[in-house]
Amino acid sequence: MARLNIPDSTEAPESTRSTLAAVERQLGFTPALHRLMSNSPAVLAGFTALQGSLAKTLDAKTRHSISLAVSTVNDCGYCLTAHTYVAAIAGKMSREDIALACEGSSEDPRRAAAAQFAKRVIETRGNVDEQDLASVRDAGYDDKQIIEITALAAQFLLTNFLNNVAGTEPDFPSLAESAH
Repeated sequence: MARLNIPDSTEAPESTRSTLAAVERQLGFTPALHRLMSNSPAVLAGFTALQGSLAKTLDAKTRHSISLAVSTVNDCGYCLTAHTYVAAIAGKMSREDIALACEGSSEDPRRAAAAQFAKRVIETRGNVDEQDLASVRDAGYDDKQIIEITALAAQFLLTNFLNNVAGTEPDFPSLAESAH
């Protein structure tokens, strides 16, 4: 049971309803995460703006790999279920690559470097060492992309923390069991 109020879309503050409706049109339902965030219109607006901007960075499979690596580090069951589902369905990632992403790796060496770097960002609270930077640079990432990887890690950290604090129950179909 959730520890914070997760309103349904009709109970959410009026100023958040158009954003929630847009999310519902995109996904076919309104995830509990977005409804949780609607308790604070500023948080929902800030998150959706950040999410929209960062969705234009890197490639989708790399973003999915980062989401899975970060959510694993933070032990966020809600986000792992959601990101596993989205990576499998929208991202067309294999079960094996999803499992590797959870470990901060990938079948693709370049994607593995990004996922591993994001994992290290979270594990070290941003205090990555020179070897961490060298590894991601050796995979071909430049400073712009390293900043994007870091920002994506922070975006997923935010949702992990919110869902862990709230005790949000997963509302995406569960593929996690069969992917690991």
